[in-house]
Amino acid sequence: MAWPLVIVGIAMGISLILVRVKSPMLFSVGMYLPLETTFAIFVGGLVRGFVDKQASKRGYNAAQKARVENAGVLTASGLIAGEALMGLVAAGVVAFKAWQAASDPSVQIAFPQVPGFTSIAAGWRSR
Repeated sequence: MAWPLVIVGIAMGISLILVRVKSPMLFSVGMYLPLETTFAIFVGGLVRGFVDKQASKRGYNAAQKARVENAGVLTASGLIAGEALMGLVAAGVVAFKAWQAASDPSVQIAFPQVPGFTSIAAGWRSR
């Protein structure tokens, strides 16, 4: 295990807490997630800021602001769940295509180092 990186992470976490960063967890997530994911989080933050400004300009009372916030949380949760489900669907399509291609003799010619996988997949296909 890369213990120096773990120790650096612990030290950074403690220092962020001591400096009283508003949300050390968000800072940490931004450090280890790839740019595609962190950019989506950034865009979500921009949308949240825009909605908050619009709610304050319109003079909503506390109940209306809470309703707007709850609707935003539900929408974000739905988008996250939808992304996860679409990832599963995409993985299923890729697995199905690999299973379909396993019986093709050209796969064994192109990838001779994995005869076990192609034999197992071809066996499943023959059932």
